[in-house]
Amino acid sequence: MIVAVGIDVVLVDRFARALARTPLLADRLFTEAERVTGSGNPRSAESLAARFAAKEAVAKALGAPAGLRWHDCEVVSDPDGRPWLTVSGTVATAATERGVQRWHLSLSHDGGIASAMVVAER
Repeated sequence: MIVAVGIDVVLVDRFARALARTPLLADRLFTEAERVTGSGNPRSAESLAARFAAKEAVAKALGAPAGLRWHDCEVVSDPDGRPWLTVSGTVATAATERGVQRWHLSLSHDGGIASAMVVAER
């Protein structure tokens, strides 16, 4: 049963400028695993923007409760590159309170826009 859906869109250039302007922003928003590819190379601005959109979409699906921590929602990739959500801490607590047991995630970036859609399932 679907509990909620969250969608977010990020302008890649604007996000890249924010990362360049504030060097520690990437560390604050993303875990180490999110900041680099499986081969250890830094992720592109498009990829990071899509991951940020996913975190925002998760917050929206949860009703945007106060106190969520960015690192408590992580976008990881399986060996084939398919993105998955893992939640812990504040995000896991909010999800449990709402009956969320499983997440579905879709990421996209094209034409200067990154987007994410999440489905929270019971």
